[in-house]
Amino acid sequence: MKPGRIIPATFYERDTEIVARDMLGKLLQCNTPEGATSGMIVETEAYVGEHDAACHAAAGLTARTAPLYDRAGIAYVYFIYGMYWCVNAVTRAAGLPSAVLVRAVEPVEGMPLMRQRRPHAHRDRDLTNGPGKLCLAMGITGAMNRQSLQRGSLVVREYASYPDSAVTVTPRIGIRHAADWPLRWFVSGNEYVSGRRQGR
Repeated sequence: MKPGRIIPATFYERDTEIVARDMLGKLLQCNTPEGATSGMIVETEAYVGEHDAACHAAAGLTARTAPLYDRAGIAYVYFIYGMYWCVNAVTRAAGLPSAVLVRAVEPVEGMPLMRQRRPHAHRDRDLTNGPGKLCLAMGITGAMNRQSLQRGSLVVREYASYPDSAVTVTPRIGIRHAADWPLRWFVSGNEYVSGRRQGR
């Protein structure tokens, strides 16, 4: 398959749950001075606003959460555990803080560079089967926070599509609050998915 057009900002101006589902199969591309990498998105989670206790916006508007309140179609890249970056796509209208976390991708381009960046990954699937792992492998950092996903070093393109019959929905994982909300989508059976929690 060949990468298609860059996804326009209007794609992200919809309900976060719909965007999260529709991002499956899209291609995340990252260009850095070291080289280019890309991966097909195979797992996402939706974080849906200030009423969502697991969403950073639950803390309100702060310097950290400001990108969530910005326009749709930009990146929200944040640091966790003092070690890892995580990349999100901001959704809905400005002032409605919400985003889709990219939890896992299947590598398409730049595998040698990914292995160089993650030398302790024993299997190819371990390169990008988690939000922090994929950012390390692809070279995604906080310097890309608030950048447009339609141009520059980080973009999302058309690539593949999956019918609902090939998609699994589960509660989000790795969180303590609102942990029972079914806001995680992944490509059923894909080996790069970060966790195997049973879904529907």
